[in-house]
Amino acid sequence: MQYTQGNIGRIFLLKFEDDDILLDKLSEFLKKEKVKTAALVFIGALKKGDLVTGPRKPVIPPEPNQVYFSGGWEVMGIGTVFTNKKAPQIHIHSSMGKKQKTLTGCVRGKSRVFLVVEAIVFELKGVKATKDIDPRTGLNLLKILK
Repeated sequence: MQYTQGNIGRIFLLKFEDDDILLDKLSEFLKKEKVKTAALVFIGALKKGDLVTGPRKPVIPPEPNQVYFSGGWEVMGIGTVFTNKKAPQIHIHSSMGKKQKTLTGCVRGKSRVFLVVEAIVFELKGVKATKDIDPRTGLNLLKILK
């Protein structure tokens, strides 16, 4: 295990609106406000998009099990942001439900908001970390810097 220490910086309340592409709008916000590291929580609904629900098999490198959803799903999630030399690297896991069905996984691609998503972003100050592609796994993994 590795770790680093930091402090809470600014706290932002975000309202994503109907048909917003969640990850695109979040990335735009992070760049505009120059947020380099953060934790976030959110609730609301997504009308359609992509979710990775684990690997197809537990092997390295993993092949993602990608699921497409549509029709409007209630959603709640938590995520992290660590910026590399290129851009903020957003990693969000969520659980969503519709009728008696549930999905849990990593929000990807062009997932679109249905009506509203409310999010709170907690900026982390003094945390020395980044995310980049790990050559062994092919995944965008956290790297704690010294």
